[in-house]
Amino acid sequence: MWIQSPCASSSADRFVVWEEPNTAESLPLVPPTHSNRVQVSSDTDKYTNGGSCSNSCSRLRHQFMASLVMPQKALLMLPSLPTKLRLKPICASMANAKPVRTENIVIVGAGIAGLTTAVALQRVGIGSLVLEQADSLRTGGTSLTFFKNGWKVLDAIGVGSELRTQYLELQGISVESEYGRKLCSFKFKDEDESQEVRAVERRVLLETLAKQLPPNAISFCSKLKNIERSENDEILLKLEDDSQISAKWPSGWAFEIPDMSGIVLFVALDFYPNGQPFEPKVTYVYGRGVRAAYVPVSRTKVYWFVCFNSPSPGPKIIDPSILREETVKLIKGWSTELLDILKSTPDDTIIRTPLADRWLWPGINPPASRGNVVLVGDAWHPMTPNLGQGACCALEDAVVLAKKLEQ
Repeated sequence: MWIQSPCASSSADRFVVWEEPNTAESLPLVPPTHSNRVQVSSDTDKYTNGGSCSNSCSRLRHQFMASLVMPQKALLMLPSLPTKLRLKPICASMANAKPVRTENIVIVGAGIAGLTTAVALQRVGIGSLVLEQADSLRTGGTSLTFFKNGWKVLDAIGVGSELRTQYLELQGISVESEYGRKLCSFKFKDEDESQEVRAVERRVLLETLAKQLPPNAISFCSKLKNIERSENDEILLKLEDDSQISAKWPSGWAFEIPDMSGIVLFVALDFYPNGQPFEPKVTYVYGRGVRAAYVPVSRTKVYWFVCFNSPSPGPKIIDPSILREETVKLIKGWSTELLDILKSTPDDTIIRTPLADRWLWPGINPPASRGNVVLVGDAWHPMTPNLGQGACCALEDAVVLAKKLEQ
């Protein structure tokens, strides 16, 4: 994303914030750094721990609760602005633009971090343009789990109430062995009375965020082709349609590709037209080298995943029947409840993906920003889903950045 202060008087005042992880990997951007907690903060932006653990489940509780952190001052309720809905592709928008254009703010990637940043900026009176290489919102995927830090951001940008009405509040977590023996369990509010946990469909989240933006705020079919530096030290971003956008930033440097985490994930969203029968809790199942979970999302939908250890991403599989076969093979002999959920899932909803990760070492790795260039979301800190914080931290990035620009 490129951002220029509304009062900026020259191109030297512009800076870039990048949300699109796939595009950014090949471009001269900021080398990201990572930890399980977002590092965007200052002396005045503090984070609070979401909970602690004190019993035999302490390790699991720490994994789910101790990483829940939130900048307190960044989440002041921002003023709402009138908006209009436009979700249709506008592929011709960039083709009709002038050969070289200048925008106050350009966000590269209409993912969760990119759209949230655009909405947060709008609510403090700063407009933006979101570039998306696809011809529509990338609504694929299943669901995302939001803890209280994520819901604070959703409330701050004005969409929390709309989303809450559609999804179940999860009461706790139960951890079982592959044979169905309960290992431990706890309730989220026993750890933190203010905790709020819900799973939200990715498609619904993106469409809800896009509805908050004015017409033409998202430019689809806008794929970045190349980055060049002109003689007067301006950066030109060239798109596939040969249109260009100018910006000013410090010298570029290599962007580090995220590491393979050693985990491959199968994931899907199952649909129960007559209502799903499960309690509103996360059920985790541990086997040897294989982990799985299922989470009721709404009254009719259940999200599940199965992941296994793998030193490499393995072959790309797109045949739905093979995806199902491989998943069933991983949990063969496990408790019947998880197998029943998997077997009732439509073939075309199962996704296989290798998971990336990036560890940030403050003071050792370069920062996520330099000069006018900033990375947000997965472009900066991809996380494995067991943390339950990937989407939450992407939302935090957006609202903290918007607050800083407002100041």
